Amino acid sequence: MTVANEKTSKPVVLTCAQPTGKLHLGNYLGAVVNWGRMQGDYECFFGVVDQHAITIPYTPADLRRNIYTCLAQYVACGLDPARSHLFAQSHVIGHTELAWVLGCICPLGQLERMTQFKDKSRKQESVCAGLLYYPVLMAADILLYNANVVPVGEDQKQHLELARDLAEKFNRTYSPTFNVPDPFIGKTGARIMSLQNPESKMSKSDPNQNGTIYLMDTPEVIRKKITTAITDSGSEIRSSDDKPGIANLLTILSAVTGTPVPSLEQEYSGQGYGAFKNAVADAVIATLDPVRLRYEELIKDTAYLDQIFKAGADAAQKIAYRTLSKVYRKIGFVERLR
Repeated sequence: MTVANEKTSKPVVLTCAQPTGKLHLGNYLGAVVNWGRMQGDYECFFGVVDQHAITIPYTPADLRRNIYTCLAQYVACGLDPARSHLFAQSHVIGHTELAWVLGCICPLGQLERMTQFKDKSRKQESVCAGLLYYPVLMAADILLYNANVVPVGEDQKQHLELARDLAEKFNRTYSPTFNVPDPFIGKTGARIMSLQNPESKMSKSDPNQNGTIYLMDTPEVIRKKITTAITDSGSEIRSSDDKPGIANLLTILSAVTGTPVPSLEQEYSGQGYGAFKNAVADAVIATLDPVRLRYEELIKDTAYLDQIFKAGADAAQKIAYRTLSKVYRKIGFVERLR
């Protein structure tokens, strides 16, 4: 079902990310680029979900710095504050309030079966209730804005399914209120693998950091990481299961240039790995260096970043209040006099 989004004729897209520090090439090509392309066709809400970030041990000073870092990187990557609403989750009243309402209709067993909860709880000596409740808060993030579409990675699909389940359950229990959001999973560059272990996704937790290209890496660092990428003992440049390293580099080059992989295979046929790796490095540097330079400007201007957060939160808050008022009325709360 679709519930009309008030005050806008465009469908709503919402996606959020934790402020966990540096973005890498996989984040950029697999997610952020796709978000940027949606800004013309959707009303976009991009949240920095700082409340989610405190479900695991953290240092407050690092969190505060990472919140600004996350916003600065997003703007540097092309998320335009004039066309999108960029906000901090904790700046908007409604996320935790709606999460409580949704939690009261969410079966406990459904949360305990969440794959990410089981994985993360195995790695921690003590598990906080917030980690278990994380998917309900994520559902509230989405439903608070009546999102039509939610860009998600493969690892978040289960959480989006919970949001869909809770939207449908609330609509059945009370009356049609929420859109049942659809996932959007980008195809281009969606799986960028480690340069040192091409069987695993590129990740900031990779024990060998030479396998991960960060958006803030200098051109010299990027070139070194790509030219020392693991390939194989052959010399043929083609994408196949028995050449995962070369296949990964072809995927990266295709994603940053827009050239299909078969065309790249033909273009670099017979040139050898050295020339090919340098071509990949040139293309990645040309793509990321403007992002890095723009980020370095933005991160120095926290007053400007605060203005972006305020404008985004003001826009988000108007919708959040409308949604929360509607939900409270339907579940039987008495309206507060103003």
